[in-house]
Amino acid sequence: KSAETSPLVVFENIKGCSPKCLRMLLENISGLSVSEDFTVEVIPEMNVAVVTFIQSIDTEEFVKKCSQNKRVKEFKMTARLLELTQSIKAENIPDSVSTDYITVYFESVRNGGGPVSDVQLFPEENSAIITFCDHKGNA
Repeated sequence: KSAETSPLVVFENIKGCSPKCLRMLLENISGLSVSEDFTVEVIPEMNVAVVTFIQSIDTEEFVKKCSQNKRVKEFKMTARLLELTQSIKAENIPDSVSTDYITVYFESVRNGGGPVSDVQLFPEENSAIITFCDHKGNA
């Protein structure tokens, strides 16, 4: 078992379950409360939701509970840990922004950042790939 498991759980195939229903279901399974203990980001175009646990829980055990849950099975949803990564993609970046500015912005602890090892700017897409020295900086 890894020393640090991801606090992020991905729910796939969520289209049959409304965001409100999903939040209640997650509260029932985890015994925690939404917004205080975890957040849910629904990404409808990908048919997924990402649950971020603020409260420290055994996410591997939570994923196991979800896979055995009657309602999760009825909705035909699946849950899995979101693998930790050292890179993120930032979108909608204005044309005038430099890689130095992006680096300083994402290194700001106040913004939840950390030491950045690389920034690749894609001006034609108004996006950038930011790579952190450690996966903790991309929360």
